[in-house]
Amino acid sequence: MKGLAGGRGRDRLKAARLSPRDVAHVGSSGLRSRPMRVVLSALGIAIGIATMISVVGISASSQAQLLRELDKLGTNLLVASPGESMFAGEEVKLPEESVGMVGRIEGVQDVGATADLNATVRRTEKVDEDDTGGIAVKATTAGLLRVLRGGVGSGGWLNAATGRYPSVVLGHVAAERLGITEPGRQVWLGDRYFTVVGILDPLPLAPEIERSALVGWEGAKRLLAFDGHPTSVYERSADAAVEDVRKVMAATVDPQNPQNVQVTDPSSALRAKAATEGAFSSLLLGLGGIALLVGGVGVANTMIISVLERRYEIGLRRSLGATRGQIRIQFVTESLMLSGLGGLAGVALGAAATGVYAHSGGLPWVVPLWAVAGGFGATLAIGTVAGLYPAVRASRLSPTLALHAA
Repeated sequence: MKGLAGGRGRDRLKAARLSPRDVAHVGSSGLRSRPMRVVLSALGIAIGIATMISVVGISASSQAQLLRELDKLGTNLLVASPGESMFAGEEVKLPEESVGMVGRIEGVQDVGATADLNATVRRTEKVDEDDTGGIAVKATTAGLLRVLRGGVGSGGWLNAATGRYPSVVLGHVAAERLGITEPGRQVWLGDRYFTVVGILDPLPLAPEIERSALVGWEGAKRLLAFDGHPTSVYERSADAAVEDVRKVMAATVDPQNPQNVQVTDPSSALRAKAATEGAFSSLLLGLGGIALLVGGVGVANTMIISVLERRYEIGLRRSLGATRGQIRIQFVTESLMLSGLGGLAGVALGAAATGVYAHSGGLPWVVPLWAVAGGFGATLAIGTVAGLYPAVRASRLSPTLALHAA
C-alpha cells in the first residue's frame, strides 16, 4: 500500500507534456496581446533581411543580364591590332592583306576590319574642327557588322554601292553626340558632306565602334586618302577553335613581325564584369548584417521587457505545475515567432525591391534561393539567441515571488 501511494504521488507530481500545438499557442499569446510592439520589433529584423535579399538579388539580376548578353554575343571573337614596335617612335601598321589571311585560318567563320582615318566628323562645316566630340572616323569592310553580331537600329548597313560613295553609318553614341536621330541627314566629314545611311544598335563587345563614324573601305580610299592598312581585324571562329586561332593569329596577320601584333578577346571584359558583379555588394551585405544584429538586439530587449511585465502570468503557470523547461520553451518560441515574422516580411520586401529594380532596368528578376534560405535561417538563429536569456530568466522566477511582486 505504501509503495502504491508513493507511486500515485509521483504520478501527481509529473508535469503534463506540451504538444507542438500547445507550444505554438502559448508562444503566440504574448504576440497577440501586444501587436504594436511586435510590429516595431519585427521591423528591425525585416529591414536587415530586406537589405541582404535585395543586395544579393540585384547583384544576381545584373550578373544574369551580363551572362545573357555573353550568350547572345558569344565568346568566340578575337581582335588583332598593332602593338608596340621594338624601335621607339616607329609606327606599326598591319599589312593590307591581313584581312584575307585571317579568313584562311582553319576554324575562322567571319572576318571584318576597320582602319582609323585622319579625318573628323561634324554636324556642319561651321563647327570648329577641334570640336570632335570624341567621335572617330573609321573605314570598314562590309563584313564587320556580321562579325560583331550587331544590328542597325535605323536605316541600313554599308553595301557594295553605298560603300564607294560619300555615305556613313554612325555608331549609336556617335549619333547621339551629333544629334542625328534618323538616316538621310548629312554630316561634314573630311572636306565634304556625307549622307547618313544608318545608325547602329549598341555593341557591347565593340565600344570603339559605338563612338565612330564608319565609311566604306573603297570609299575611304577614293575620298579620304586611305592607304588600305587596317587598324583592327575582327574574326569570329567556332567555339572549339578559339584557342587554336589565338595561337596563330599574330603570325598570320604579320608573318614577318608577329611580335608587333596584339590579339585581344573583347568578351573577357564582360566575363570579368560578370564574375566581379557581386564584389561591391559585400559592403552592402555587411550593412544589412549590422541591421539584422540591431534587429536581434531589439527582439532580445522586447523579450526581456515581456518577461518583466508578465511575471504574474509566469508565477501562475509555475504554481499550476508548469516546469522551468516549459517556461523556457514558451519564451524561446515567442522569440522565434517574432523573428520569423520579421524574416518573412524582410524576404518579401527584398524580393519586391529586386523586382522593381529589375523591371526598371530591363533585367531578369533573379532572387537566389540560397539567399532566401540563408536570410530566413539567420533570423531564426538570431531569434533563438535573442530569446535564450529572457527564457532562462523567466524560468528561474519563483512562483511565490512572481505572484507576490505582481
